[in-house]
Amino acid sequence: MKTTTTTNGKLPSIKTAVPGPKSKEIFDLEQKYIAPGRQRISLLAGLAFDHGEGATLTDADGNTYVDFFAGVAVASLGHAHPAMAQALSKQAARLTVGTFATRERAAAFKALAEVAPAGLTRAHLYSGGAEAVEAALRLARSATGHHEAVSFWGGFHGKTGGVLGLIGDESKQGYGPLQGGQYTVPYADCYRCPFKLKYPDCGLYCVDFARQQIKMSSGGSLAAIVAEPMQGTAGNVIPPDDWLPAVKSVAKDFGALLIADEMITGFGRTGKWWGVEHSGTRPDIVTVGKGMGSGFPVSGVLLSDELGKAEPFGKPSASSSSYGGNPLAAVAVSETIATIQREHLVENSRKVGAMMLSRLVQLKEKYEFIGDVRGKGLLIGVELVRDLETKELLGKKVTELIFAECLKRGLVTMAYFPKIRINPSLVITEAQAEAGVGILDEVFAHVRDHVDWRHA
Repeated sequence: MKTTTTTNGKLPSIKTAVPGPKSKEIFDLEQKYIAPGRQRISLLAGLAFDHGEGATLTDADGNTYVDFFAGVAVASLGHAHPAMAQALSKQAARLTVGTFATRERAAAFKALAEVAPAGLTRAHLYSGGAEAVEAALRLARSATGHHEAVSFWGGFHGKTGGVLGLIGDESKQGYGPLQGGQYTVPYADCYRCPFKLKYPDCGLYCVDFARQQIKMSSGGSLAAIVAEPMQGTAGNVIPPDDWLPAVKSVAKDFGALLIADEMITGFGRTGKWWGVEHSGTRPDIVTVGKGMGSGFPVSGVLLSDELGKAEPFGKPSASSSSYGGNPLAAVAVSETIATIQREHLVENSRKVGAMMLSRLVQLKEKYEFIGDVRGKGLLIGVELVRDLETKELLGKKVTELIFAECLKRGLVTMAYFPKIRINPSLVITEAQAEAGVGILDEVFAHVRDHVDWRHA
């Protein structure tokens, strides 16, 4: 494939085998020392990347890929954004650590307050998603005097002990006893409704079930319901717009708060600033991260002035974090917000995402193994199945082959699992998005014509 560039960004260019010799050398060296348990995508790829530019990555052998992965929706501004690089470099030469007030941190909190969902004008900053969700739970317990929490099947809120029990799949198994007072209920995954019902005729039965589950299974001390406005780990699942307001009503009935986990859906990812905007829901607390720092490790909790006074959370040092809100993190937050606004990236997410969704829906009509296509903005899911009626997921051998064939053609995407997650950076151009979808089309044709996908 020849190298092609446009004024809007690079396109795929593959010059060697994938992975190439330099990638193999670096990958093999790292494998001698790195502990197991790293992200599956990196292990399957076997690639070593040298640099990135916008929505593309270039490996050690000079091969360039369109990036539909973006570090699991982390690289909101893409790779090596000049404004972010300059801002971080300038700050690194001045001050990098500390919990004292700085002009940069004041600017970051002000910027957050100006774009936050209505009423959530206060914030705490942390260094990772799980840390922020745990903080949000402590806040909810402080404000309500209750201690229990409910999350959803398919949900993911981190791997630390305080939130491990809120994971909505089997990945939490094998670690011993989970924290008590945590319960999971079905999410509004309408393609795979556990009750075998159809929306809207179902009347949101999953919400009625959740209400009864809390009533019958909890200890009657619900502090919070933690919900992703749209689920990422489960396969970029998009619930009906009336689902989240109904969940908030359940929380209210039990004297609990609604925590919207916007780690993935915030900061323009869904074509709006916040995932909750699609349903008009006003959460009590919002957890943020990933794209908020465009690659710099920073997360946060958005809350109201009134909630911030709740004790013990509101006592001095009770909600602090050693790395939270350090000067570098503050600059990353400010620059991310400023760049999203300056470059109209929320609008780009909505526009390019709509184009991609339309093209992928066309592929659904073309390939029998595409069971579902859904998405909002640049949060898109494609579900691959052996049978359209039974919805049995496509086998691991086939999906890993799809992933490898995409790499060979210049596309990095989470296609190694049958619930493909597409979440490129917000700076992706239409040409780059079209190139990536074109590669998926080419690989799907290869699978249809040359692979026994029903039985592999």
